[in-house]
Amino acid sequence: MTNNHEARTPSGQPSTGPSGVTDPSRITLRGPAELADALPYMLGFHPTDSLVMVAVHGEGGRFGGRLRVGIPPNPEEWEDTARQAADCLILGSERRGTKPDGVIAFLCQDPGRGESAQRVMTGLRPLAQRIRLACGALDVPVLEALCLSAGRYWSYCCPDRRCCPPEGSALTVPGTSVMAAAATFAGLQVRGSLRDIERRLAPLRGPEAGEMERALDGAAAALVPKILDGATREEVGAETVLLARALMQRMALGSPAEGGPDADDRDDALLGHDEAASLILGLQDREIRDIAAEWMEGEEAAPALRLWRALARRCVGAYGEHAAAPLTLAGWVSWSTGDEPTARIALGLALRADEGYRFAQLLHHACNEGIDPEGLRECLRMERRRREPRRGRPSAGPRRGTTGPPGRRIRANRGQSGSTTGSEQ
Repeated sequence: MTNNHEARTPSGQPSTGPSGVTDPSRITLRGPAELADALPYMLGFHPTDSLVMVAVHGEGGRFGGRLRVGIPPNPEEWEDTARQAADCLILGSERRGTKPDGVIAFLCQDPGRGESAQRVMTGLRPLAQRIRLACGALDVPVLEALCLSAGRYWSYCCPDRRCCPPEGSALTVPGTSVMAAAATFAGLQVRGSLRDIERRLAPLRGPEAGEMERALDGAAAALVPKILDGATREEVGAETVLLARALMQRMALGSPAEGGPDADDRDDALLGHDEAASLILGLQDREIRDIAAEWMEGEEAAPALRLWRALARRCVGAYGEHAAAPLTLAGWVSWSTGDEPTARIALGLALRADEGYRFAQLLHHACNEGIDPEGLRECLRMERRRREPRRGRPSAGPRRGTTGPPGRRIRANRGQSGSTTGSEQ
C-alpha cells in the first residue's frame, strides 16, 4: 500500500515554523507498518479484542473521527457489528460536517492458548470483509484493513507479498518510530492496553468478593429502615458525603497517587468492606453522586479518582449494576483532567453495568463528540458555590425534595444488566 495519511497529535493544527519545517503536530504515515504503529497513539492505549475504525478526509488522507468496539466472540454477530460501526462512524462524521472520503480499519486480537497469530488473522478475515461491505454500502471505501496480533500485522487489502507476506510483518519496536517521537514531543501518552485499564475497574474475585457482597447486603439491610423512616434522608446524604471526603483524605495520605503496579492493591487495603458498602449504596442517590462529581479538579481530583476506581472494584455479585455510579465518576474525573482514553473506557464500562444510566450516557456522548468539559465543570462549580452557606462551611447533604432515596437502586438477588458494546468516536 502506498497511500499517505496525515495524523495530527493533540498539540493543535498543523503549522510550519520560520524555517519552513513542518510542525510535529502533523505526521505523514506511509504504508501499513506506520499505520499499525500509530494506532496506540491515536487511541491513547493498545486496543485488545477490538475493531477500530478511523475516518480519512481529503486528498492528503487526514485522519478524522475514530471508533472502537469490542470484537464479538460469536461470528454470527459480525455482520450487525460491522454495519452499526460503519453507520456510527460515517453518519456521525456527516452530522459533524464532513463525510469521510475513506476508512482505515484495524482488527486487534491476540491469540488464545494453542493458537497462532496467523490463525487469528485468518479467522478475522470475514469480519474485515463485512466491514468493507458495510462501508461500501455508504459509498465510503475502506482504504486499508489491518490485523494486529501478537506483535505482528497483516493487510487484508494489499496483495503484494513483498511488503505484506503471508506470515505477517513485525510491528515497530515501541518508542522508536517517527510517530512515537512526535507523540512524546506533544506529551501524548499510551496508557497500557485496553485490558490493563479495564482490569483496574473490574470487580474483585475470590473470597474477598464474597466478603464484600455480604457487607453490601448488611449495608442495604441497615439503610432501608432509615429511608422508610422518611425523616433521615438528608442525614444519610450528609453521612455519605462526609464518609467520601474522609476516604479521599485517607487515599491522599496513604500512598502515592500512581505508585506502580501495586497501587490498586494498596488503595483497596485502605478501604474497609463496610465503609465501602455504605458509600456505594449512598452514591446510588443522584444528588449525592452530583455532589461527588464536583471533586473533579485541583487537589481533589487524584484521590477522588482512586476512590471511585476502588469502589467500582467493590461492586460485586448481585451489586454489579451499582458500579455504574463510581465508574461514571471515574470517567468524569478522567475526562475532566485530560485523560480522554481512560474516560471513554470507564464510561463504556458504566453503560455495560447499567445501559440506562443517564449520567454515563450523557458524558459518554459528550466525550466522544469532542465537547470541552469546561462547561460542565463550571456548572458544577456554580452549584457548589450555591450550596455552600455564606459563612463558608459547605453543606454536606442534598437539598430537600430531590428525587429518590439512596436505597432506591438496592435490588435483592439482582445481577448485572445486559452489556453493551462501548464505542469511541
